Amino acid sequence: MNHYRIPGLSIAVINNGKIEWAKGYGVKENGTDGPVTVTTLFQAASISKPIVAAAVLHLVEKDMIDLESPVNSQLKSWKIPDNEFTQKRPVNVKMLITHSGGVIGFGFEGYKIGDKLPTLLQILDGLKPASSPPIRVVLEPGSRWLYSNGGYLILQQLMMDVTNSPFPELMNEIILEPLDMVNSTFSQPLQSHYEKIAATGHKSEGIIVEGKWRIYPEMAAGGLWTNPMDLCKFIIELQRSLKGNSNKVLSKSMTGNMLSRHLGNMGLGFVLRGNDEDLGFTFSGGNEGYRCDMYAYASKDKGAVIMTNSDNGQFIISEIYRSISAEYEWPGHKPQIKEMVKIDKEIYDEYIGTYHSKQ
Repeated sequence: MNHYRIPGLSIAVINNGKIEWAKGYGVKENGTDGPVTVTTLFQAASISKPIVAAAVLHLVEKDMIDLESPVNSQLKSWKIPDNEFTQKRPVNVKMLITHSGGVIGFGFEGYKIGDKLPTLLQILDGLKPASSPPIRVVLEPGSRWLYSNGGYLILQQLMMDVTNSPFPELMNEIILEPLDMVNSTFSQPLQSHYEKIAATGHKSEGIIVEGKWRIYPEMAAGGLWTNPMDLCKFIIELQRSLKGNSNKVLSKSMTGNMLSRHLGNMGLGFVLRGNDEDLGFTFSGGNEGYRCDMYAYASKDKGAVIMTNSDNGQFIISEIYRSISAEYEWPGHKPQIKEMVKIDKEIYDEYIGTYHSKQ
C-alpha cells in the first residue's frame, strides 16, 4: 500500500459458501487516523452494473421487462433516437445488458460537491447541466461488443418507467434489502448518515479528490456505495441460487442464464472466465479516487471482493488476488515469477497507434 500510495483498502473472502473473513487496512483519508473497517463505504463504480443487471432480470421474471423486445417499445419517459444504425436493427434489453447495443457512453467524470446535478433525462440527451455527450447508438445494435455506461443509463430509465419508482428505492427493494446489504446505497449524492463511514477518494499521487468524492447521478452505470462484505452477500446469493438453494432475487434458471455466455465472455451483467467447474464471474470498477474488483466462482463457493480508495488500486488488487488464489486453491490468479527486462525505446514506438477494445 505504501509503494502504490494507497491510503486504504478493504477485503472480504468467500470460502465454502460463506464470508470466511473480512478486514480493513489503512485509513479512510490521508493525513487522518480514521481506520478503514469492514463497514467502510467505497464507490463501487462499474460494479454497480451486474447488481443492476440482476435487478433487471428480476423484473423480467415478473413479466415487467422483456429481454428480446425493442427497448423503445418498453420505455415511456424517453426513447432512443432513431438513426441509420437503429433502422438496421432495434436495440433490445439483452443487448444493453451485454454491452452489444452499439450505445456510446464509455465513462463519466462525475460532479463536484455543490455542482448543479442533471436529471437522468438531461444526461440521456446531453443537456445542461450534464457534462457528458448525449447517449446515442453509434454502431449497428448486436453487431459487436462496445463497453457502454450509456446502455445502463437506458436500463435505469426503463426500470423507473416500468415500476414508476425512484431508482435508489427500487434497488433497495429488489436487491439491497432482501440480501441484507445494510451498508449499501445507490443514492446520489450520498446521504449524510453514510458520510461518516465513507472512504475519501485519492488520486494516483495520494492527493485527496476535491470535496472527498465525486457525485454520480449516473446511478446504474456507477453510482453504488458499498463495501466488500455487502458485495459478498450478493455473490453468495447467486452461488446459492445457481444450486437451487435460494431465490431471493432470481430463480435458479435465471441465475444460470445470467452466468452463461451470451456474447464472447459476457454473461448478463458479468464478465465470465473459465469453463465448467472453473467458471468464474467478475467485474471491476473505477470512479475518480476509487478502484475495486469482485471475482467469484459459480460452483466452487469461493470468491473475494477488494475495494480501495485510490486511483492506483488496480495494482495492489491483482497482487492480493494472487495471494488469495494461492491460499484458497483457486484455479486462476496464480502467482507468477517475472524477470524484468530492458526494452529499446524503438520497439515501444512501433506500437503507437489507435486501438479498438474487443471483449
